[in-house]
Amino acid sequence: MFDFLNPLLGRHPEQMRANVEIYTWQTCPYCIRAKLLLWWKGVNFTEYKIDGDRAARERMAERAHGGRSVPQIFINHQHIGGCDDLYQLDGQGQLDPLLTEPAAA
Repeated sequence: MFDFLNPLLGRHPEQMRANVEIYTWQTCPYCIRAKLLLWWKGVNFTEYKIDGDRAARERMAERAHGGRSVPQIFINHQHIGGCDDLYQLDGQGQLDPLLTEPAAA
């Protein structure tokens, strides 16, 4: 609706081509913060809400090499870590290059 504002705000959703997945709990403040950064950058992501779903949490932990806290974030099937890791990548200028890489087929 307000796509004309994207360039003014530094958002470039047309460039964000990575496959991004995030495991969350609905009320987790770190999950909300991570999703806000992804949204701000214009990233389309797949969210897996695992509130109370033990089997889903086990699948997440397996993919995250044992990581059981939420959020757990994957970019192009590569485990990134949690919210702090996502913001650290952004602060170091390493997040945008990951997000603009197209997902492997």
